Amino acid sequence: MLDYIIIGTGPSGGNIAHNLFKAGANILLLEAGKLFNKKTFPRTEADTSAMLYWGGGIEFDTDAKMGFLRTRLVGGTSIVNQCLLDRFDDIAFNDWKAESGVQWFSPENLAPYYTKVENKLDLHTFTPSDMNKNAQLFTKSCDKIGVKWGYLRKGQNDCANDRGNDCMACLGGCHRDSKQSSYAGYLRDDITEGLNLQTETEVHQITTNGDTVTVHAFQQGRQVTFQAKNIVLAGGAFGTTKMLLQSGFKKQLPALGKNFSTHPQFMSFGLFDEEINAYKGYFQTVASKDPNLRKKGYKLENVFAPPISAAMLFSRTGSYHQDIMRNYTRMTCIEVAVRDENAGEIKVNNKGRLSVDKPFTEQDRRRRDEGRELIANILTNEGAKKVYASPFAVGLHLMGGSVIGANPAKAVVDPEFRLHGHKNIFVADSSIFPNAPGINPSLTVMALAQKLSDQFTGTTYDKQIPKQLSTESY
Repeated sequence: MLDYIIIGTGPSGGNIAHNLFKAGANILLLEAGKLFNKKTFPRTEADTSAMLYWGGGIEFDTDAKMGFLRTRLVGGTSIVNQCLLDRFDDIAFNDWKAESGVQWFSPENLAPYYTKVENKLDLHTFTPSDMNKNAQLFTKSCDKIGVKWGYLRKGQNDCANDRGNDCMACLGGCHRDSKQSSYAGYLRDDITEGLNLQTETEVHQITTNGDTVTVHAFQQGRQVTFQAKNIVLAGGAFGTTKMLLQSGFKKQLPALGKNFSTHPQFMSFGLFDEEINAYKGYFQTVASKDPNLRKKGYKLENVFAPPISAAMLFSRTGSYHQDIMRNYTRMTCIEVAVRDENAGEIKVNNKGRLSVDKPFTEQDRRRRDEGRELIANILTNEGAKKVYASPFAVGLHLMGGSVIGANPAKAVVDPEFRLHGHKNIFVADSSIFPNAPGINPSLTVMALAQKLSDQFTGTTYDKQIPKQLSTESY
């Protein structure tokens, strides 16, 4: 009998699988997607969308007003994100504590788990020499109008940026294994050493029978079942919530599917006379780190997008659209990421497909509009001749749907990461977030996974683990 089945290989599942494997547990790791490595990651943007993402690249809410990006491969979203790793602050944890009733939410209580994750990974805080022209113009303009900014911290090693390597390619998987993804940081060596990983296995139902949990899945088109003493769901907000909904847990847990948030992001582009080449080098090295913006509920990120994605962000067509794209190399970009209210709901329709309601609240719209206005000011002060504000919202940080909390009438997962009412079903991924933190979630997902791993292995901390690196997010 297996000790644990872990479903999902991203920042949560990869961490937990690694820790349990190293502890000698008898585990099985399941992944709906395929296994890629630095030699087999897609080489084009079009292939990346088709091969690595659910929905062939993008999924939409029921009103088609927001697009969600969700990966389907070993390593999950950690393969395609920028691996920006920040700890949460008192603001985020105090709001979580108030929403959930979970008393251990605080920077101090999570510090040992943050530090343990940080010590496992290679981390790099960007410096002035890392900034491309897009970042240089952004920071210069922020200084001019009084917006505080700071350097981002990323999980990476030997990116070879000084030798002409461009990070834009890493949005389809890092061909150097530099990015500290769940695969590169945790699973790659474990797989070589014999970790039991089964890919292309999509779980559609979970059933319990006393001390045993049964997982029902489709593996390359055929029905398979697995049994274990315990299971860990690590499919993220969409994946974990869908598995629980399809398994009928909504009847006993009415909060299942609710409290979804996603940090909606809206990109604006500034057009210049000269070449900017924002796609070159490290295209995301700085962001706003301004206490005033933190209080207002949004932040600004200096970003860019590959050409196909950028083309999809403009609503106009024909010659107007062509004129914009001809100027791709002469544009800068800033996005506003909104700390949105958790008003969304994840459902499964009668065909077994995800259906996501994500309304914008009045507060969400106000924060979006304030952020856009500030971006237009920054871009104009950069010297932009025109400003193009994309009307489309993109959800990259998928959070909630199976939230943690002390009250089973309002939450799905209890403070010990167990599904309320079930002693051997556990969740510690982004689906348990009580509300949107307004900070990149990756490091905290890994820290929560580390906490659950230590709960499984009986690890305790009598004193603080020595720190490697730590940064404030704002």
